[in-house]
Amino acid sequence: MTVLAADTVKRTISGTIVTWNEQGNTSVGPTVFAADSIEIKPVKLLLEHDRTRPIGKMIAHEVTKNGIVATFKIANTMAGEDALIEATEGLRDGFSVGAQINEWVNASGVMKITSATLDEVSLVTDPAIDSARVSEVAASENETPKEDSAPASAEEDKPTEGEQVSDTTVPAPAEETVEAAKVEAAAPKPAFYTAPRLEFTKAKYLEASIRAKVLGDDESRQYLMAADTTSNNAGLVPTRQLTEVINPLSNADRPLVDSVSRGVLPDAGMTFEIPRITAVPTVGEEAEAATIDETDMTNNFLSVSVKKYAGAQTFSVELLDRTSPVFFEELVRQMEFAYAKATDIAVGTGLIAGGTNGGNRTMSAANFLDFVSDAAVSIYKGTLGYAQNIVVSPEQWGEIMNLNDAGRPIYQAVISPSNQVGNLAPNSVTGNVAGLNLRVARNLTGGTDDNSIIIVNPESYTWYESPRFRLETNLVSTGQIQVAYYGYGALATKVGAGAYRWMVA
Repeated sequence: MTVLAADTVKRTISGTIVTWNEQGNTSVGPTVFAADSIEIKPVKLLLEHDRTRPIGKMIAHEVTKNGIVATFKIANTMAGEDALIEATEGLRDGFSVGAQINEWVNASGVMKITSATLDEVSLVTDPAIDSARVSEVAASENETPKEDSAPASAEEDKPTEGEQVSDTTVPAPAEETVEAAKVEAAAPKPAFYTAPRLEFTKAKYLEASIRAKVLGDDESRQYLMAADTTSNNAGLVPTRQLTEVINPLSNADRPLVDSVSRGVLPDAGMTFEIPRITAVPTVGEEAEAATIDETDMTNNFLSVSVKKYAGAQTFSVELLDRTSPVFFEELVRQMEFAYAKATDIAVGTGLIAGGTNGGNRTMSAANFLDFVSDAAVSIYKGTLGYAQNIVVSPEQWGEIMNLNDAGRPIYQAVISPSNQVGNLAPNSVTGNVAGLNLRVARNLTGGTDDNSIIIVNPESYTWYESPRFRLETNLVSTGQIQVAYYGYGALATKVGAGAYRWMVA
């Protein structure tokens, strides 16, 4: 079903994920879901049915007489951000469900699913079914299909035991190719099982030894072989490298970007304009028959410059051909992290340049509350909006956590707090202080110096961004490959007074 709503502020996507009794053509032919045929459980939202690319999770659903409507919370990642933008722009706005089929019948050549368990939901570009979008269903391994009408002919493509059924639409090939595809689809496909993970302990090894030697148990012999492979001839066991990567240097967090409002970048041009009111009409008390004073509304245009943020890596063909695929995946991820850092710094620079100087202060419980109060007044008077977010450097985060009243923490949760006006914790870079949403930004440098705390009305600043792009180029002359990662963004300072900056005495 097409996405009904995409909220880039709340980071949610909603829509109908399946429609009851609406027929669609899947890879096994006509298929429908009967009313109330799907058992709902919390599932992840994937991108194009790729289980290695989760972008969110279901947070709410409603089963109606027409189908199932669901809402998904989108992760604060690069892929999640792209998904929100693509859904908003109508580029990737389809839902497709994956379900484990428990019971189905053949209703005059139509596969009618009567019982299924929801396995996942995906955000897709081109779903094959207009409303109820089936992407992948798998029949129970030991199930025999039921018939409630005339049996299907031998040529009909119906799912065999363990077969995966997909709704992916492909262009119709030539007639002879179609027939070949039917033969292939009709052949039984084996179910896929993951290999069990063996646990090697002294007790289990002893038990397996007894069962293998005394009882002749083949499964126990296989266990002993696996155990001996890892325990004997230690000098011949190669050193393994895990797929996890230790990285204390970068991540995809963008606290400064998350503290302002978001918008979709126009599809063309390196600048764009936003109308801005410069004078508003006035109304005053007038004497009878007196001439009415006139004040005209005027406006101009805020011109916003689009910037390009890009990085590149060059490596040899040998490295690409002969190394683990993890290398390329990690390279792309690290380039995404670098992009996140560059764009977050750009937003921080704009907030500092356009914001209001909050005056010189030293950190104390009283001075901090005075700073918050002054910011609320200044932002409201300058924007007719409200201070909502506060972004701090890691050092100022520590200073705020340390504020106390005679030893009683002010901004850390304690048992029976008597004067707590916020909630910060050492194990989270988000929190709440004095009614403001707090985020910790490593890109606010300078420790506890100037501009190390910024309070923001998010509606006064908007970050417009395009989806990220990747460009791969072969460098033939050197036998190397260059991978460029880039995107476009623009910060619109709509009302500069919407930011209020900490200054040090």
